[in-house]
Amino acid sequence: MPAPSVFLSAISARLRPILRLVPGVSLALLTCSQAALADVRLPQIFADNMVLQRDQPLTIYGWADDGEAVSVRFADQTASTTAKDGRWQVTLKPIAAGGPFTLEVNGVNRELRENILTGDVWIAAGQSNMELPLRRVAPKYPELIENTNLPTIRQFSLPLSFSTEGPQADYSAGSWATAVPQNLPQFSATGFFFARALQQQLDVPIGIVTIAVGGSPAEAWVSEPVLQAYPHYVEQLKPFRDQQHLESVRTQDKANSDRWYATLDAADIGLKQQWFKPETDDKDWSTLSVPGRFHEQNIDFERGSMWLRKTIQLTAAQAAKPATAWLGSIVHGDEVYVNGTSIGQTGYQYPPRIYAVPAGLLKAGDNNITIRLTSYAPNPGFVADKRYELDLGDEALPLDGSWRYRVATTAEPMMPSTTLHYLPSSLYNARVAPLLPMAVKGVIWYQGESNVDRADADGVHHQPDGQCTEPNCVVSTSEYHYLFADLIRDWRKQFNQADLPFLYVQLASYLPAKAEPGESKWAELREAQRAVLSLPHTAMTVAIDVGEWNDIHPLDKQSVGERLALGARKVAYGESRLLASGPTLKSLQRKGDSLLLTFDNTGKGLKVKGKKAQEFAIAGEDGKFVWAEAKVKGNRITLSAKGLKQPSQVRYAWADNPDKANLYNSAGLPASPFQAVVNP
Repeated sequence: MPAPSVFLSAISARLRPILRLVPGVSLALLTCSQAALADVRLPQIFADNMVLQRDQPLTIYGWADDGEAVSVRFADQTASTTAKDGRWQVTLKPIAAGGPFTLEVNGVNRELRENILTGDVWIAAGQSNMELPLRRVAPKYPELIENTNLPTIRQFSLPLSFSTEGPQADYSAGSWATAVPQNLPQFSATGFFFARALQQQLDVPIGIVTIAVGGSPAEAWVSEPVLQAYPHYVEQLKPFRDQQHLESVRTQDKANSDRWYATLDAADIGLKQQWFKPETDDKDWSTLSVPGRFHEQNIDFERGSMWLRKTIQLTAAQAAKPATAWLGSIVHGDEVYVNGTSIGQTGYQYPPRIYAVPAGLLKAGDNNITIRLTSYAPNPGFVADKRYELDLGDEALPLDGSWRYRVATTAEPMMPSTTLHYLPSSLYNARVAPLLPMAVKGVIWYQGESNVDRADADGVHHQPDGQCTEPNCVVSTSEYHYLFADLIRDWRKQFNQADLPFLYVQLASYLPAKAEPGESKWAELREAQRAVLSLPHTAMTVAIDVGEWNDIHPLDKQSVGERLALGARKVAYGESRLLASGPTLKSLQRKGDSLLLTFDNTGKGLKVKGKKAQEFAIAGEDGKFVWAEAKVKGNRITLSAKGLKQPSQVRYAWADNPDKANLYNSAGLPASPFQAVVNP
């Protein structure tokens, strides 16, 4: 016979819904303590379709009232405990890869979680290039989603969350999804390609816990104790620990934004006169060329709203086809109309404009396309080298070229706002801390874009009492060398795993290429990332050859994910002899008027894609870099430049967008950008 407390708990659980409806009746009459009344609760991440880490002790935990008896059953193991201080926890023996299993937790109530697998769990963190979903890169992989059925690859995802109140114990929401067609559009593209490559090699379930947040800076991902070495971030966070202040800032920012857009809409003559209608008379409008930025076409327009119109002719057969409007990338917001009907809108710069045209909207003869463009910052326009077409399936009609336009209204600058989820420690508190009791295999990380321009931001300064003590530490990229290393150390400490594998992506190429050697903030941050390889159990994926000059979100996430998987195989899975990275500089010597570079990780030797190695620049003590002539042999490169005596410095691919970088190893992996100085 069960113990009286267990019996009463079971009765209480069954009667609770009924007694809530009976005025004046207290559940406390049924039990001797309040502990028997509370439902046992599991963390949000313990949900159906979960992946738990194989071959490590399994921590199962949750919450209940003090004194609550809790039992756990999973994969033929059972364990019992009693809740203390509102929390309970049991540890099960390691389990090999397998499943599906059912997790059963019993207390006052019974919790079941089904279809759980044991495999390898990886955290996918960073900013938008890790968060970017497969649906965004689908044009590059047109048949991937509908033809993929990998139910033992799974992703846990959660809505945006942050906290300035310290580490949080749980997520407010979140769910696991399997890698099947109906779920794949929302999978992290990098995470999926990483998981698929690993599974093909290991044949075990792979779970990706995607916690990345678009635009997030590195300081948002470290715990508050780490911030003590960075006093300016402590000061930035301090006022937002007061939740009343935080809410007032949030309310004021929303009011400012709402007011700006309301003022814009109220002043927009195009809205008043409904310029989206096909019959709008635009014969007196000006013309511009798409693509292109407006200032490049001597158009005096920065902030406000502009309307653009174009007419295309279709046959009856063309009008009957399914159609999609591809309108490249627009800076900044837009709403697109076809024949007077809105087909889609986007509020900011980065997403590609791919709008399906509803069936029956097109017609034989003239068809009007109207864009209402809204700009809240300088340099609006249409991004070059993007697709501007009406896609009819078996043919595409151009939408670039001449468009008629008219400025509807101009606007004052938008009031500055605070992105609360970028505050120091805010993402660590809300998105990392809830994972800490779990066992994980490692971390994949793609971040850095938001720290590139920090030298120009308010509040970044030399830190005499912090870790960043170099005289040039005012430059954010120098700070990043310390901050990123501290982040890795911090996570390893918090997860209580000193050798936690940490694999990260170096920034891809971005922005227009330049003809001559010069300075580059993007190159400086890549160098800071490269320096962090000095930490053990790390690997860096080089991505300069898969970037896009006109898109901070390049589509080729397959190369990135698969290169991360190579790093994982070497660092996390013990394939020590695997060639998992591109060539890395081993030594630098001066030989007369030349520099001799020797490389590791070359495999069967250095490879050059093209006729000769490019993007090498050398300089003497004056620091004036010039392009160098490169001679490649085996694992060595000799560099020289006409007229340059005693070169002492070298840079490779040192640019925002080193578009001619072409040094690889025999495995086809690119060399990282770097700079080096000859030892005295």
